[in-house]
Amino acid sequence: MINKNRLIKLTQRLLQFNSVNPPGNELQVARFIEKDLRSLGLDVKTYSFQKNRPNVIATLKGTWPRQQAAKEAVLITPHMDTVPFGRGWKFNPLGATINQGRIYGRGASDDKGNAAVGMEALCSLVEDGTRLKRDIIFAATVDEETGSHQGIRPLLEKGILRPKVALITDSEEFDCIIAQKGLVHGRVQIFGKKAHGAYNWLGVNAIEIASRVINRLKEHQFKFKKHPLLVPPTKNIGTIRGGDKVNMVADFCEFAIDIRFMPGMRVQGVLKEIKKIIAWESKNFKVIIDDTQKPYELNSRHPFVKTYVDVCRNMGLKARLKGSQGATVITFFQDYGIPAFSTGWGAHGVIHANDEYASIKTLYNGARVLEAFLKEYDKH
Repeated sequence: MINKNRLIKLTQRLLQFNSVNPPGNELQVARFIEKDLRSLGLDVKTYSFQKNRPNVIATLKGTWPRQQAAKEAVLITPHMDTVPFGRGWKFNPLGATINQGRIYGRGASDDKGNAAVGMEALCSLVEDGTRLKRDIIFAATVDEETGSHQGIRPLLEKGILRPKVALITDSEEFDCIIAQKGLVHGRVQIFGKKAHGAYNWLGVNAIEIASRVINRLKEHQFKFKKHPLLVPPTKNIGTIRGGDKVNMVADFCEFAIDIRFMPGMRVQGVLKEIKKIIAWESKNFKVIIDDTQKPYELNSRHPFVKTYVDVCRNMGLKARLKGSQGATVITFFQDYGIPAFSTGWGAHGVIHANDEYASIKTLYNGARVLEAFLKEYDKH
């Protein structure tokens, strides 16, 4: 049975660890989670891909024969790192203060409250002697806030995690994220020719060329298929730099671009269009790709999703099907044929903000839902 007071204390304890990323100092919170899960008798292992940044993997073993139980495993995965505190907080970001039914602290909604919910659900299953057929894997990961390069990505790439299905607990208010845009993060470098500013016709101004390229990019409309849960593709110019001095013609300009694109579109196709647009204004340019992610979608009728939505509704809670305009880790699972969706029990509008909080009532109901969902899905 879910213990509300225990869940509150667990959430507070997790919030009191500073695991800001960057720089990425999840060691102490990981040790706490490891110790807590070992105390339940779970099979717990840690995997580090960078010093002092352990991912904690705990398994509640199922009753099916070992190979079958592992093959059909359900993964629950929150992350342990948080964004920096920033200035202007009313509450101590490491204080885990309770005020008017809310727990305040950096990570309360993103993502330590969700981690606590998962830990409490596992504790309740063990305490009640519940025997599930499938393995339940709980993976508390590092580095989510800066790309998951030390966390969920290598855990999947190296075959350490190979569940049948995956539930990423990194959302809010029971929302189910089943679709997500792809992304391209890149830098466009324009090369010109230096000259004196008073004789600018002798040079080629890279800044002026870049400005024309940017205008063309902003006006360009990708061809795409509309999606009921996602807005059309977007383009954002995040940074720009160039030139040496006001009275010199700039021979170099670089700007960074963020592109979010739809399911059905491909990274290579997006890049081909971008390069074609740049080539209208410049023959001397370079495009550097810093990161790409594929778009993702999962059928809302998939048993893993449908069971969760039905459990929520049967408990009087609304689980809305939504799409993510930004990047989450659900996209990384598709390369391994693992159906995944994201849900969670944080509060809307407070993630990465000052005085981040989670509602105690929502966390408690989240733990009740998660436990009931695991039991119900195990019947399939």
